Amino acid sequence: MTENTAEQPAPKPRRYRTLPEKVGSVVLGFESIVVFLAGLVIFGLSALPEGIPRWWGIVAGSVGFVVTLVASGTLRWSWGRVLGWAIQIVIALGALLVPAILLVTIVFGALYAYAMIGGSKIERRVQEQRRESGAV
Repeated sequence: MTENTAEQPAPKPRRYRTLPEKVGSVVLGFESIVVFLAGLVIFGLSALPEGIPRWWGIVAGSVGFVVTLVASGTLRWSWGRVLGWAIQIVIALGALLVPAILLVTIVFGALYAYAMIGGSKIERRVQEQRRESGAV
């Protein structure tokens, strides 16, 4: 190393990610896979109403996959968290076509609720402790 390291700029520190953002993005990431698979189930069972082609199940699953995956990256903003809740509602409506999707809604809805509600409570406590210790 012949270069002087003092001339190189210091690396930019990573943005602090809150607990709801971290856990919520993992939940939505895994849920995106399950949403795509639910679309395949709707296609395979021909569960769409009469007059709607079966392949719309695959389209719905693919769009749901992309939207859920993109939403997992927006949780740093409050509108991203609202989008996550809206996705939970849309998936719950899928249970009207295939009742087994209700199980997916219950499991991932509970995980998302814990990430947002429980994670926010834990994050507030952590921030309070950091303020008291002078770490912030």
